[in-house]
Amino acid sequence: MTSPNRSPFPSSAYRQLADAESGHWWFRVRNKIVLWALNNKIAPFNNFLEIGCGTGYVLEGISQSFPNIELYGSEYFEEGLEHARKRVPESHLMQLDAITLNEVERYDVIGAFDVIEHIEDDEVVIANLARAIRSGGSLILTVPQHRWLWSKVDEYACHVRRYTRAELVTKVQRAGLSVTYSSSFVSLLVPLMWLSRKHSSKQHEPMSEFQIPRWLNKTLEVVMNVEFLLLRLGVRFPIGGSLLLIAKKPEISLGGL
Repeated sequence: MTSPNRSPFPSSAYRQLADAESGHWWFRVRNKIVLWALNNKIAPFNNFLEIGCGTGYVLEGISQSFPNIELYGSEYFEEGLEHARKRVPESHLMQLDAITLNEVERYDVIGAFDVIEHIEDDEVVIANLARAIRSGGSLILTVPQHRWLWSKVDEYACHVRRYTRAELVTKVQRAGLSVTYSSSFVSLLVPLMWLSRKHSSKQHEPMSEFQIPRWLNKTLEVVMNVEFLLLRLGVRFPIGGSLLLIAKKPEISLGGL
């Protein structure tokens, strides 16, 4: 599902995001899932690039879990980088439109977490990321999932689309990568998510999802932690508000040289 009247992501939202992320159930649990995947589903790596790093919340978590790697981050809006520099001063940050990324075989791992759904030419970006990954390296993505969950929330978040698993797998494979792992998440909360979106107001306030009672925020995080435990035990959820996908770039064989 796409929004024909999508506007650019509001740069003014970065200050609100920076204030809300560390205490919000969704950002906290997504970070846990990303860090678990980096530790358990990807080969050891020496450097990492995050595309669309925003305020640096994910990069900060990666820097704490992998203190010896070289960290890079890119962001379209300078307003986001202002916060990222404070969170991860040791990282290499740059203002960049991923459509113009032209590096070749540079990074061991590239991540884009809830980013490519904002981009019209997502296949161009995926191809750019694949080219920038070293032989044998990995791409890790999270995206919003299921077209039937499309609502005013997506429009206010400036989404171009919500993905199906088959769609994302196909686009990643077209870029020359092999999918090694995928699973939905925010799965146990799908019924609640569907109901809340079905009844979302036409006057939806973009930051309302961050302005929830503390008890509800805690309850949702507890449910998501149960889901995270199941993921770690090997459960792969077929349905969920979000999708995690990991793909690998084939290693270049030197046998014929």
